[in-house]
Amino acid sequence: MIKEKAQILDKEGIRRSLTRIAHEIIERNKGIDNLVLIGIRRRGAPLAERLAERIKEIEGCTTPVGILDITLYRDDLTTLAHQPLVRSTEIPFPVSGKKVILVDDVIFTGRTIRAALDAVMDLGRPKVIQLAVLVDRGHRELPIRSDYIGKNVPTSSKESVLVRLTEIDGEDKVVIFEPPG
Repeated sequence: MIKEKAQILDKEGIRRSLTRIAHEIIERNKGIDNLVLIGIRRRGAPLAERLAERIKEIEGCTTPVGILDITLYRDDLTTLAHQPLVRSTEIPFPVSGKKVILVDDVIFTGRTIRAALDAVMDLGRPKVIQLAVLVDRGHRELPIRSDYIGKNVPTSSKESVLVRLTEIDGEDKVVIFEPPG
């Protein structure tokens, strides 16, 4: 059982953060022409879908959404499991020449994003890749930064950030907790 230390976003906070990020994406890219969203599997995928919904509400047009599985691109693959679970990448559009917005729930060390960049580049040569995250908790180990951030949350290295989304967990909230032991 996880004992929550603090709740940093509730359902409305997540909704407001994604709406703001959608506006920032549209503004920075001067609209949505040639724009695609790619959610990093697991919780980045529903966040990308939600961002696409917000962008459609604002712009009146749909933005293509894909799902990226980075399992085989991870640098810690051998420490994850003897037989890691590989899920499918579902990107039904070309990435070459596109403005790709990678979407994830939390950025921590930057290693997940490095793996995602490698995976996207194996699919083609995008015009640009930008990063949108719901939570930036600091503690980078690689020179990677987010372009769009829902909430900056300074944490200690002992703390963890847990994002729960209705599509996967049955509720929307973001909490900080300290793992036992």
